[in-house]
This record gives sequence, structure tokens and C-alpha cells, in this order.
Amino acid sequence: MKRSVWLLLFPLLAHANEIGSQYKEQAEAGDARAQYYLADTYYSSGDESHARYWAEKAATAGEPDAVALLAQMMMKTSWPDARKLAEQAVLAGSSNGEITLAHTLVNTQAGKTDYPRALSLLQKAAENTDSDAAVDAQMLLGLIYANGGEVTEDDAKATFWFKRSSTLSRSGYAEYWAGKMFQEGEKGFIAPNTQKALNWFNVSCLEGNDSGCEELDALSGE
Repeated sequence: MKRSVWLLLFPLLAHANEIGSQYKEQAEAGDARAQYYLADTYYSSGDESHARYWAEKAATAGEPDAVALLAQMMMKTSWPDARKLAEQAVLAGSSNGEITLAHTLVNTQAGKTDYPRALSLLQKAAENTDSDAAVDAQMLLGLIYANGGEVTEDDAKATFWFKRSSTLSRSGYAEYWAGKMFQEGEKGFIAPNTQKALNWFNVSCLEGNDSGCEELDALSGE
């Protein structure tokens, strides 16, 4: 079980007494992997304090994906520290850490960018389709090519990677989140761009994603 890192930008609503109930007993018994799953579930639900508590316990117990999750959390407060934690996660063998590290390598807030290394990490993770991490790797590859900047903007490559990502998750999912990213922007990586947001919401809608259609209608009416 792994929640998409892009969901962290727009947390899901959930009742506190339901969050992570399937992992709680094992986590409290000291199972590091269950502690990570519980932390990930809390974080995806917007409960960062409980997420950090369980992620730190799992990381201390040697769970590399928990270190990657802590790196994701750190991106909210210190991108350079997030990069350091992501490096540790990658060294410990976390595929999730590869994606988080790649994200910090394309954001100027974390320091000097390294697009070639970011692309290499993402392409490696993207090919391992047995792992849920491939969904996020392919989505970030799509965003990099859709955004341009230090790499040549290439809508064909962006479309290719978004479609692969959506195939592993659900139709129009990656394109929808691309629209949200261009609508909101991310300092140091993606500048808000209404035209690009409209484009990817439209693609998402055409792929049959209702959320993409809703966002397209809302943004078109502004």
C-alpha cells in the first residue's frame, strides 16, 4: 500500500477513528512496515502530527520508505533538508525515496538542480511497474516535460508518461493532477499557468475522468 505523493498536495478527508485501523495493532506491536503504512495513511489524510510520530518510529527501526516519507514532509519546511533525507532513503533502498529525491533535484528551493540525475532516477523507478512508485515516477516525468525549463518542453513525452501513469492508476488521473499542479504552481519548479492547466484538465476529461471535467468547467468559467 502506498499513497501517491501528489495526493499530499490535496489531502483526503477521513474520520480520525477510521484512519489506519488495519495497521494500528501491528504498528503498536513494533512492526516497522506497519508503522510506515500507518504513517503514510495518516499523512495522506492530512494528520501530519500522527504521521510524523509513526514515520519517525518506523525510520528508527530501519524502514527506508519511512525516511522517504519524512523527506516528503520536510519539503513543506526545508527543501535542502528534504533532499538530504531523500538521499538517505535512496541509499537505504527506497524506491519512494528515488522519486522524492528526483523532486528535490528539480526544485531550486532545495539547492542546485540536477535534471539529468532526476530523469535517471525517475526512468529507473518508472520501469518497475510492479511497484506503486512507478505511478508517481511516470507522473513526475510527465510534469518535467510538460513544464520545460531546464529540459526542452515536450508535450508528446509528457502525454506518453502521463498516459502510462494513468494506466497504472485510473484513467485521466495523472493528467488531472498535472492540471492541478499548473493551476496551483510549485515555487522553485512550476509557475502557475492557466493555459496549461486547462489543457491537462481537458485531456483528463476526454479520458473520462470526472474530476478533470469538473475542474475544466470551473476554470473555464472564471
